[in-house]
Amino acid sequence: MVGIPEAFARSTVEREGESGAAWLAELPGIVDELLERWGCVQDGSVMHGGVGVIVPVGRGALKVSFPHPGNVHEPDAFAAWNGRGAVRLYERDDSQYAMLLERAEASTLAGVEDHDEVATVAGRISRRLAIPAPPDLPRLRDESEAWEDQLLRDAAELDHQLPQYVVDAALATIRELGPTQPDTLIHGDFHARNILRASREPWLAVDPKGYAGDPAYDGGTLLRVRALSFFESDDLAKGVHRFLDAFTEAAELDRDRTQRWSQLHAVQAAFWGRRHGFRIARTGPHLDPLVNYADHLSTLLTGEA
Repeated sequence: MVGIPEAFARSTVEREGESGAAWLAELPGIVDELLERWGCVQDGSVMHGGVGVIVPVGRGALKVSFPHPGNVHEPDAFAAWNGRGAVRLYERDDSQYAMLLERAEASTLAGVEDHDEVATVAGRISRRLAIPAPPDLPRLRDESEAWEDQLLRDAAELDHQLPQYVVDAALATIRELGPTQPDTLIHGDFHARNILRASREPWLAVDPKGYAGDPAYDGGTLLRVRALSFFESDDLAKGVHRFLDAFTEAAELDRDRTQRWSQLHAVQAAFWGRRHGFRIARTGPHLDPLVNYADHLSTLLTGEA
């Protein structure tokens, strides 16, 4: 029977409570049944992400995720891309939130130190993923009202130092760009850790949410996560703007639009950090510097592109 990584089990219970514990108890049996059904043999250690386990097998990788609405459309995105910029989908069992996927390496684009290379590779992947979205995928434009409500609530309730013009710029992006997004398939959680080295192509995307929306939105998530690499930069503005330049050129996206989405992501992150902390610092002495950094990035991105 497949062993479940202790760190994954602990984080799942912390996040999901009793339902997470109940799912973990069933997970080894689910994995064993899927391996048998799809004719697979485990040939490596079980790995995990934030919400699922990945079991290496001879012809690919078996992924089983915790049942959650955010994981529903991942196989739909893979099926639509059919290997275009992303790993291929071989089998799926939606009732178990399970997929048999093309195998990729554990090495991610996040491990590349050269910011220009990261931006260019991600931009080329983004361009390839931007295809017409299947009609049954959720439309990101439908989230704009909830984004605005949350941003207004955060600005009013939280003790923060963001200038009003920075908050106003984020609200303007929601109101002006949010409701008018195209029916283009986007990743939805696009960052360098979700781009893996592979054999069929040098790099392939994994872990999509599967939304229809603005590809420039994905550019914002990419920069939000990559921005931590600029944390101790002597010239943050130069590094960030150069990264956006390289990404938008490779992705063939509007530079100003991508910066506006990036600014919104940064403002949302600044408020999120105050409410919930960050993945790398939920509490403690490291949290305040990260929140202040998110504030600084938000302000920097509010300027002219």
